[in-house]
Amino acid sequence: MPKKQTVWLFTMVSLTAVLGVYYVTGPEKLLPVSTLEESVPKSPEENVDVAVEETAGDEVFELIRLETEEERSKLKEELTAKVASADLSAEAKNEAYTDMQKLDELASKEKMLETLIISKGYEDALVRTSNGEIRITVKAKKHSAKEANDIIKMAKDEMGDEMPVSVEFQPFK
Repeated sequence: MPKKQTVWLFTMVSLTAVLGVYYVTGPEKLLPVSTLEESVPKSPEENVDVAVEETAGDEVFELIRLETEEERSKLKEELTAKVASADLSAEAKNEAYTDMQKLDELASKEKMLETLIISKGYEDALVRTSNGEIRITVKAKKHSAKEANDIIKMAKDEMGDEMPVSVEFQPFK
C-alpha cells in the first residue's frame, strides 16, 4: 500500500500537469471567441443568464478518479483500523468489515459501468457515486435523450435501482 507522502506527491504532480495544460491551451483556445460573443447579451435590457461550460480534458477525469480513489483509500484505512482495534466489539468490527466490502464493490461497479459506457462508442465516461446519487459524465460529439436513457438503464442494471442517476454530456475536441 502506498505511503501517504507518495499519494500526496502524485496528486500534486498530477494537479501541476493539469494546470500546465490549462495554462498552455488557455481558456480562449478551449471555447471559441465567436461562441462567447453570441452568448453574451448585447444590451442591458436583455436579462439573460449565461453559463459557459468548458470541456473536461482527459486529465480532469483522471484527476477526479485519483481524488476519489484517495478518499476511498483513507476511508478504507480507517475501517481497517477499526477492524484491527481491540477496543471495539465484534459487531462494530463486522460492520466496519462490511463497509469495506461495500466500498470495494462500489468502486468495482463504477469502473465496470465506465467500461460499459465507453464500449458503446463514447470517448470517455466518469461515474461517481456520492450522497446517494450516481452522477455520470460522458464525453460525446452528440447526444440525445434516448442515449441518456440508455445510459441510465445501464447504470440501474449495473448499480441497482436504489439511487437516482443523472447523466451529463460534455463535448470533446
